[in-house]
Amino acid sequence: MTLLENAAREDAVRDSAAQDSAAGETEAFRLELRGWLESAYADFARAWPGGADPRSLDYRRAWEDTLCANGWSGLGWPKAYGGKELPLSRQAVFHEEHARCGAPLGVNLIGHGILAPTVLHFGDEAQKRRFLPGILSNREVWCQGYSEPGAGSDLASVRTRAEPAPGGFRLNGHKIWTSFADRAQWCFVLARTDPQAAKHKGLSFLLVDMGSPGVRVEPIRQITGEAEFSEVFFEDVFVPQDALLGELNQGWKIAMAAASFERGTYFIPRLVRFAQELRQVRELALRADAHGRVPAASASVRHRWARLAADSHVLALKSQRALAGAQRGDPPGPEGSSTKIHWSEAHQRLLELSLQLLGEDACLGVGAVGARAAELTHAYLWSRAETILAGTSEIQRNIIAEQMLGLPKA
Repeated sequence: MTLLENAAREDAVRDSAAQDSAAGETEAFRLELRGWLESAYADFARAWPGGADPRSLDYRRAWEDTLCANGWSGLGWPKAYGGKELPLSRQAVFHEEHARCGAPLGVNLIGHGILAPTVLHFGDEAQKRRFLPGILSNREVWCQGYSEPGAGSDLASVRTRAEPAPGGFRLNGHKIWTSFADRAQWCFVLARTDPQAAKHKGLSFLLVDMGSPGVRVEPIRQITGEAEFSEVFFEDVFVPQDALLGELNQGWKIAMAAASFERGTYFIPRLVRFAQELRQVRELALRADAHGRVPAASASVRHRWARLAADSHVLALKSQRALAGAQRGDPPGPEGSSTKIHWSEAHQRLLELSLQLLGEDACLGVGAVGARAAELTHAYLWSRAETILAGTSEIQRNIIAEQMLGLPKA
């Protein structure tokens, strides 16, 4: 063996040892986190008045407060701003284990997952010191002012305008489908500051106090009975100059960067939940009805379940690929559209099958599977939004066609 070959072999051994050590540390982190989450969430759910209610926004916010109070926020932030500086691999472990223990997603997801990393990347020091502590403690909830009645997935067509005023801007416009706007203290708003510029070049990224005079929030009642979304009206709202994030008319660049910050972890809790629901559907398929019939005896049911099992596996692989790309620092690409459309449409198929297997229990929520029926029925109704939110399936297909398949624009 040559000296060069021997050196290469020694480097490979060292790299392998380092990888084994890192994997061991990550696994130890996982086990410690799993133990804490199982105990802490069980205690929290047991103590909640009237029993655990994961669909309640009050319940979700209180659990999120508990996580933050115990240091489980700012996982990837610099320590200088109160963060933990955990590598992306451990952040992924947190999201996976949090979903696995059955805990619900929080109310301040936009603050933690989108706004905070955006401020860290584009904000000046004063903005970091002002806004990051409120997110870290979960004291200040954020919402996202992007979609409008005439500009949903076509973000560059927003018409909300911010005109120059002494010391800042005057904001006028109408946003819609704004998650948790009625609970948020702050909203980051994409507004048009140069109406003469090309659609995506005349936008700015503003941090707006929801308590400002002229801000009006109108909740939208959903088919599930809840009101997680709202319309938000800005009527001559004053926004100070220091609430402009980044440079004037650079909002499109910031919004695109903000959309990439959750890459690698966004789908993890959703895919864990998908796998859990898939197991529930399997149990339903193997359960005999009042006449002794077992749904799984049907080839059609078995085929549909097998397809969903394949979907679950492929989605997990896509999530792992996205995580690996984010760890390497690869720029986000159109493959995210493939994952989003795959997940949303497969999830709808899964829940459609669950309701067919539940039969009348899906409507009545009674019997031996009462709690499960209510949970799956609620998930089915909510899933109608999943092919619309975060970019409609039609928009996602356009992105795949143009950017992945190289097809001409329509």
